[in-house]
Amino acid sequence: MANVYPPLRLLMLSHYFEERRGGIEIIAAAVARELALRGLDVLWLAAGSGASADGAVRRLPLAASSAAERLLKIPYPILWPSAWFRIFREVGRRDVVLVHDALYMASILAYLAARLQGKPYVIVQHVGFVPYRSSLLRGLMSLANRCIAVPLLRRADRVIFYSDLTMRYFAAVSWKRPPAFFPNGVDTATFFPASASSEVDSMRRQLGLPLGVPLALFVGRFVEKKGLHVLEPMARARTDVLFVFAGHGELDPRSWGLANVRVYSGLSGSTLAALYRASDLLVLPSVGEGFPLVVQEALACALPVICGSDTASADPRASPYLRGVPVDLGRPEETARLFVAEMTRALADPDTPARRRAGFEFARSAYSWAACGMAYADILQGLCPKGSRAEELNSP
Repeated sequence: MANVYPPLRLLMLSHYFEERRGGIEIIAAAVARELALRGLDVLWLAAGSGASADGAVRRLPLAASSAAERLLKIPYPILWPSAWFRIFREVGRRDVVLVHDALYMASILAYLAARLQGKPYVIVQHVGFVPYRSSLLRGLMSLANRCIAVPLLRRADRVIFYSDLTMRYFAAVSWKRPPAFFPNGVDTATFFPASASSEVDSMRRQLGLPLGVPLALFVGRFVEKKGLHVLEPMARARTDVLFVFAGHGELDPRSWGLANVRVYSGLSGSTLAALYRASDLLVLPSVGEGFPLVVQEALACALPVICGSDTASADPRASPYLRGVPVDLGRPEETARLFVAEMTRALADPDTPARRRAGFEFARSAYSWAACGMAYADILQGLCPKGSRAEELNSP
């Protein structure tokens, strides 16, 4: 039975809400739900439109411009002054502040507000360094990490990592308190293996996918750091494999004009899980993002995973279940050749029920949202005195 904590008013901030379907946003939503289940009063601020409630989680939008995303192709909302005032006001009303990734404008403003108003400030750091192809973007990120991320991480009351890779990148930071490491959870009631080949065939029919054709799946945003420039030459090289993309973004695979490419937008939960189970393997030539949730979902669905070497080493416990390949976004053709070779080996390696069961059992035991939520709640609770909160909530 889950522990129920005394009323604690949490302000959580991320760059976007869950509807954007990026990894950070999906993780933020899951963390918020788990904390609400443990009795915390969760208010979530992010760029978006319209106030709403997701079960016990309340949401308020932050007015923002998407100019940076249009110009630089990176998801970085620039907040309008009205959003600044909303952040400062809500920080003053809450007991503790939790932000997702230090570099976003909402996280920076929340830090300033928390320090001015004496509120504990916690960072969940998702990303270390992204080796973009553009030297300008690489330079900007390196500068931003040095001038913004590191100072905020150093001054935060607590920092939480879910990727060993990202934690190693920031290992030189002089921490106020030692950082915590908690792997994200995965919903194994939704993401689990197909029970038989007949179930795979049935799901393919429902999704309009052909039978008897190898199916390589990509799940994520269609942006540079996810390796879209690598996946295009892979699809051109292996016309016998159907490449299925679940997501959206600026680099739309449909523009490649390839007959062996399918795109699904808007899938989530059970419909996305069905696509995992209908596939033969997951391909993810991404860089600079720690340990993506889609890898955990694929493991829970017992899919072979071919990913970047950095991703394969982000959680050492998962390494036996992953096929790591070096990724160089500056050399997409060479990276594609390496991924195709590994994909050929994976497709030739016969799958077995025992192997599928082992992958699922590993994901279920290693990645529990309940355990993750409990760990987050313990940290947040420990930063806030218990004496007056409940009385304050009940006062007129």
